[in-house]
Amino acid sequence: MINKINNISQKFLENFQSFFLLLARLTIAYGFLDPALNKWNAIEDTASWYESLGIPFPLLNVYISASVESLGVVLLALGLLTRVISLPLIGTMVVAILTVHIGNGFSSGDNGFEIPLYFLLLLGIFASFGAGKFSLDNYFSKK
Repeated sequence: MINKINNISQKFLENFQSFFLLLARLTIAYGFLDPALNKWNAIEDTASWYESLGIPFPLLNVYISASVESLGVVLLALGLLTRVISLPLIGTMVVAILTVHIGNGFSSGDNGFEIPLYFLLLLGIFASFGAGKFSLDNYFSKK
């Protein structure tokens, strides 16, 4: 009986898998948009801040993180090279957690690592499972 219920619910919910992957990709892409734009709009200020955090080669790292985040916005939204772009974005989240957020605890209300951790976990899902049916990755894999 339990197997039958699991099979029915699995078949029903499988129809929503790609839809929720799409919503998650768009949400995370949007979440990277403002930080990327802020970095591009204040490269020198961000480099000074990176330097104060002890990040080596701060100007170079601002350009790298701004580029990765900007590319991430586009690729995640399109579902293109989703697994590939998820990896450097995970790296960005690890650095953000370790340099900015971890000392503030978990809570996002205290600028803790809660939100970057959620981003990291969702990016891990994209890296592991891909973008889903509603993506250019899926379109091009059929060609």
